[in-house]
Order: sequence, then structure tokens, then C-alpha cells
Amino acid sequence: MIDSNSLYVVDDNGEEKRMTILFTFDAPDGQKQYVVFQDPDGAEGEVFASAYTDDGQLIPIETEDEWDMVEEVINTFLNTEEETED
Repeated sequence: MIDSNSLYVVDDNGEEKRMTILFTFDAPDGQKQYVVFQDPDGAEGEVFASAYTDDGQLIPIETEDEWDMVEEVINTFLNTEEETED
């Protein structure tokens, strides 16, 4: 489930965990929406990504090409963040 600044995932122990949304974006072809998020209690700099439906359900990223596209967007975001900090 996704709300304005957070999403909730179920961990390996079946516990619901709140994650912080860093940003969302649409695929270049407009077919899917993605969310990039972070565990506020996790390792610094570790980010996660998933596709999601209009009703906020997370969908696994399935292909290598899809992961490559998502990683490119994440890297662009991180590089832009570093440039604005300088």
C-alpha cells in the first residue's frame, strides 16, 4: 500500500514495515509506474524499487531490461541530488 510519503511492505517475518518513498516515475513507454523507496531503519544509501498499480499494489520488476531502466533513473536521481548538495 502506498500513501503520500510512505509505503508498507511485508518483511520475511510477516511483519508490515513502513518505507520512505524517495520518488515515483512513469516508464518511458507509459505502461508502468515505479516507486523508489528506502527503509528508514536500514543501511544508509540502500534503495529499493518496484512497479505499482493505480490502487497502490506493488508489482515485482520482472526483466533485466526493466531493472536496467530503473537503475538508470535511480542513478540519474542520485547524481542530481549530489550536484545540488555541492
